[in-house]
Amino acid sequence: MLHVPSELKQTSADAIAAVLLAVAAAVILAALAFEHIGGYLPCPLCLQQRYAYYAGIPALAGALALLRARNAPAAAAVFLLVGTAFVINAALGIYQAGAEWKLWEISSCGASGPLPEFNIDKLNIGKAPVCGVASWQFLGLSFAGWNAVVSALLALGAFAAARKAWRRLR
Repeated sequence: MLHVPSELKQTSADAIAAVLLAVAAAVILAALAFEHIGGYLPCPLCLQQRYAYYAGIPALAGALALLRARNAPAAAAVFLLVGTAFVINAALGIYQAGAEWKLWEISSCGASGPLPEFNIDKLNIGKAPVCGVASWQFLGLSFAGWNAVVSALLALGAFAAARKAWRRLR
């Protein structure tokens, strides 16, 4: 059986939401810094993996506001949606990381429809990013691999916050 520390059992949904909000904001700011300062250009699938953060950050702020307004049921519903978004995001990260490790091939690089036509030679880059090739690694994980780990943790946290918010109703 999983042992949950007593400190975590006593942690409020508000505290969990604040931590989730801070972590999600830090992750997307780091991604943008790697892109704009570090020069790591994201592929289309990398950009899709940012959607959960772009939607999740304001949703988490809203859930935190709902908790403070004593609307626990609505906050719990928002946490469930955020958790689901991050589960899907973790799956996208695993999909891309698996392709980077050559466990499978990516049939398309993220875009569901036709991409706008452009001339890659007009861009001021050495080479275009490829979804199945890791451009950076730390401790054996690429950007996609780390996104899968962090997204899974954010999903677990969001589900824990939903449970704690729901328990406020009792």
